[in-house]
Amino acid sequence: MSDTSGMHGNGVVGGVADGEGRSRRGMLRAAVAGAGAVAVGGAGAGVAHADGRRRSAPTFVIVHGSSGNSYGYAPLLAELGLRGHRAVAVDLPGHGAGAYLPVSYQTQDLEALKSEPSPLSEVTLTDFVAHVTAVVRRAHRVGPVVLVGQSMGGATLNRVADEVPELISHLVYASAYCPTPKHSTLMSLMMTQEGLTSALFKIPPVRTVPGLGVNRVNWRSGDPALFAAAKEALAADWPDAEVRMQLNLMEPDESAALPTSDASARPERWGRIPRTYLRFTEDRAIPPALQDLMIREADELTPRNRFRVRSLAATHLGPRDPREFADELELVARLCR
Repeated sequence: MSDTSGMHGNGVVGGVADGEGRSRRGMLRAAVAGAGAVAVGGAGAGVAHADGRRRSAPTFVIVHGSSGNSYGYAPLLAELGLRGHRAVAVDLPGHGAGAYLPVSYQTQDLEALKSEPSPLSEVTLTDFVAHVTAVVRRAHRVGPVVLVGQSMGGATLNRVADEVPELISHLVYASAYCPTPKHSTLMSLMMTQEGLTSALFKIPPVRTVPGLGVNRVNWRSGDPALFAAAKEALAADWPDAEVRMQLNLMEPDESAALPTSDASARPERWGRIPRTYLRFTEDRAIPPALQDLMIREADELTPRNRFRVRSLAATHLGPRDPREFADELELVARLCR
């Protein structure tokens, strides 16, 4: 890994919380889819001291991306927990424990999969923001909060940071979208010259009926072409067996409204929070050029509070070894003390 902050600017116990067509546009929408101490004053004073140290340590609140859920962060949560950190992975509305998996998806009835309704059609970015904001409020009761987002989770980070900037000590974008007024939606970012090189466009969506309101991908398909495209976009250097395991964790539906929802950050609120960008150099879904574009545009928006940038040799799903991700989050935690 390398620290490239000079290029772009200056600068827990593990758990799971509740709470990406017929045209190129259709393809795009599918793509974007902590030990007490006894002081001289006695045991009471010692407990108070330990409590104070505990409260000074941040809680990591992690937000997944499109088609994801909290389950994918189990290895990272375990690693952070073993290091004595508090961390929680959030299931966004309609995901994880609250996910809806179409019957046709589970039975692989490919014809019915084109038209089976999904409650995710009614879910909005505002719902995501309200849910994560509530988690941040709870986490903040025990100390600082580091809000982490991966992939499409970056859009939620922007909006939550605008809602409660006073509750967030640091933002971490892990190869995540960071819309700004120049490119305020995920779709507008993907339509840039840098975004059009994304391998996400190669993943075939389910050709759903008009008006279904979701972007649907059949991650359980036996089609070798879909597997090859998914592997290239998400984890090109991972063994096939590990890629298949990851695809089995993914969910088929995402609201079709998300790619065109305004997720641009406001400099006077989001812009006052210190932030780190974990730049995944082997990412083919959000290519490094697109990551650099978002970093640059965010830094232009808040030139006195620029991204701290760290580069990791990782694909879109992140480092295969969760210790690498945990190392980076520990560095961020030190910045919060």
